[in-house]
Amino acid sequence: MEIGCSVIVPMFNEEEVIEHTYHRLKQVMDCAEEGYEIIFVNDGSRDRTAQMVEAICHKDPNVKLIQFSRNFGHQVAISAGMDYASGRCVVIIDADLQDPPELILEMLSKWREGYEVVYGKRIKRKGESVFKKTTALLFYRLLGRMTKVDIPLDTGDFRLIDRKVCDVLKSLKEKNRFVRGLVGWAGFRQTSVEYVRDERFAGVTKYPLRKMISFALDGITSFSHKPLKMASYIGVILSLSSFIYLFVVLFQKWFELGTVPGWASIVAINLFFNGIVLMLLGVMGEYIGRIYDESKDRPLYIVRETTGFQREDANPPARPSYVPEGVNAQVGEYAG
Repeated sequence: MEIGCSVIVPMFNEEEVIEHTYHRLKQVMDCAEEGYEIIFVNDGSRDRTAQMVEAICHKDPNVKLIQFSRNFGHQVAISAGMDYASGRCVVIIDADLQDPPELILEMLSKWREGYEVVYGKRIKRKGESVFKKTTALLFYRLLGRMTKVDIPLDTGDFRLIDRKVCDVLKSLKEKNRFVRGLVGWAGFRQTSVEYVRDERFAGVTKYPLRKMISFALDGITSFSHKPLKMASYIGVILSLSSFIYLFVVLFQKWFELGTVPGWASIVAINLFFNGIVLMLLGVMGEYIGRIYDESKDRPLYIVRETTGFQREDANPPARPSYVPEGVNAQVGEYAG
């Protein structure tokens, strides 16, 4: 049967929710009037997530599993799912059930109308702290002002993309990936479906503050050079301010208007300027670090094992990736 829709589900330590996620996805996709596959991507889970999905794969031929050798990150897991997906459209959804699988049917309806990207737009977020809501609000609006790429506000990775969009994303080789930004950069005909984002069904968030900051940096540095330009602007402003202050000091000295010797003002000024310099060096370091990552040209991810893929429906990865000897990259099983 031709696969009409591939559903990609990245996972990291989701044993508490994965059975329920599978049943809800299956119930929805059985009503979709499309041949389908559900591709679970195990991003280095340390609990029983992989074993549970393997058991599901043996019972349901529509379910497939990609297992990484370690944790490579949420965005890389999505990219791996797109590499192996063979459907005419691809849906990306997290395993925590905050995004309702039932919305996939509405996305498919929009896709059949001719839209090539259908993204879920959150009109309300349940179960999230005021801090997370506020920082998310600020991040998306800051990103919108700093880049020319049209990244819709209040959206996540929950979306449907057409096969042609998926093929474009597969051809992009960059390592520090911000998938929703790449989809916006690619363009195509887009629309949205609105929904209320639920609380996690079980477990804890896999995006603590540290990962949120890293994710935000990936988004900004991948699609905007304005922080580098900002560094130049700040440098010019501070230089002019320094010269003006120098003339003020010389004026006071020459006309004996009373200069007060002391370390306090000198230390304060030095600390201020040194702080600005270090901040600007940090901004440049973020860009240089990403250039360094790209120059190494290491694989985006390493596949330890796959389950459920058949030779006729598996697509070998388009971007550099690594599958150990003994695992057939096309078949997706250990070769005999």
